[in-house]
Parts: sequence; structure tokens; C-alpha cells
Amino acid sequence: MAARKTPKTSRNPDLIRGVGKYSRSKMYHKRGLWAIKAKHGGVFPRHDPKPQAPAPVEKQPKFYPADDVKKPLANKHKPKPTKLRASITPGTVLILLAGRFMGKRVVFLKQLPSGLLLVTGPFKINGVPLRRVNQAYVIATSTKVDISGVNVDKFDDKYFAKKVEKKKKKGEGEFFEAEKEDKKALPDEKKDDQKTVDAALLKSIEGVPDLKAYLAARFSLKAGMKPHELVF
Repeated sequence: MAARKTPKTSRNPDLIRGVGKYSRSKMYHKRGLWAIKAKHGGVFPRHDPKPQAPAPVEKQPKFYPADDVKKPLANKHKPKPTKLRASITPGTVLILLAGRFMGKRVVFLKQLPSGLLLVTGPFKINGVPLRRVNQAYVIATSTKVDISGVNVDKFDDKYFAKKVEKKKKKGEGEFFEAEKEDKKALPDEKKDDQKTVDAALLKSIEGVPDLKAYLAARFSLKAGMKPHELVF
């Protein structure tokens, strides 16, 4: 059988709550504190605290660095994917509000991983090629175009990235000469991609009356028109 544990009792039981049976001096002799004090020369023994290891001190360099050393900042912010407006769905006709093609109507194809919208004129109708736009600078209309026959799987943000070329240093003679740089020609691959997308879109657009003329017309406000009252 397991031994029963005896309950702990105080050496100075309370007569009433807060009042002990023995006085303070009586408990001093009862606990034997006088013997401990007499053994150590009339003073209670004290244990010295353990010495803490000193923190390592970084040695400062003797000279300042010639160039500033850039330290990357800790970025704990995780970007959230851009939420697409409910009024913008694949095939929606959008009106561009800024940029080179301001006022043109384009067809929305899909949203790219960066949050930008992939749109096209088509190029054959209003001259707007495949390009990326921010949804903050477009107006969504109620007009829809069937884009079920358009394949846009190959288009992503890398497709529109520009190649960075190193600039060559010009000599003294070339520096003062004003030479016109030829515009970079569009690669044949991108021209073929534009024709493929436009061909599939034109089939859907030509099947709807007046839709081709609607996309070709430029949007603009006239005198007396109130933008907040317009319904697109």
C-alpha cells in the first residue's frame, strides 16, 4: 500500500485569522535562526550572485568606408493579389481614360498576375494593340464580346517586359553629333500574335451589328454632358 502523505502544518498556527500562537522572538528561537547566525559570526550567510558573462563588444573600424554600404530593408509586407472589379469580366468593352490611346474602346481579355488588364482594340479596327492597362483608368461598359475562340494563355507580364541593353559610351566626336536613332521594329513574333488574336475577335465582332463601328469610335464628352449621369 502507498504511504499516506501527512498534511503540512505550520510551526506557528493561527489562534485567529492573522494572529499567530507564538511571538516573533519565540519563532526566532524555535526555528533555530540564532544558531545559524552564531555559526557565521553573528551575521546571516549571503550567497554572492553568479557573475554574468559580459556581452561581446564589436570592435569599431578605424576608418570610415569609402563608399556607403547599402543594407536591404526588411520587407515583411506580403502583397495581396489585385481584386478585379465586378463589372469587368472577360469580353467586356472598356473605355481607356489615360495614356496614348485615351478615349479608345478596347476588349478586355484577362487579368495578368501583376493585376493589370490585358486588352486589345482590336488593332485592325481602332489601332490599339495588345497591351496592359490599370483597371483604375478604365470605364467598364455593358457591351460584351464573345472571346471564347481567343487563346490568351501565352500572354503574361514577362511577354511585355522590355529588354535592358547596356548603353555604349560615346567618344568626343560622337557626343557633339546629333544623330537620330531609328525606332526599334516590333518583332515578327509579336506581330503574328496580334494577327492571331484579332482574327478570332473579328469573327465575333462582325457577327454583331454596329459593334465594329462602336469600337472604332472614340469616346469623348460634349458640352452639357454630365459624366455622373451617363450609363455605359
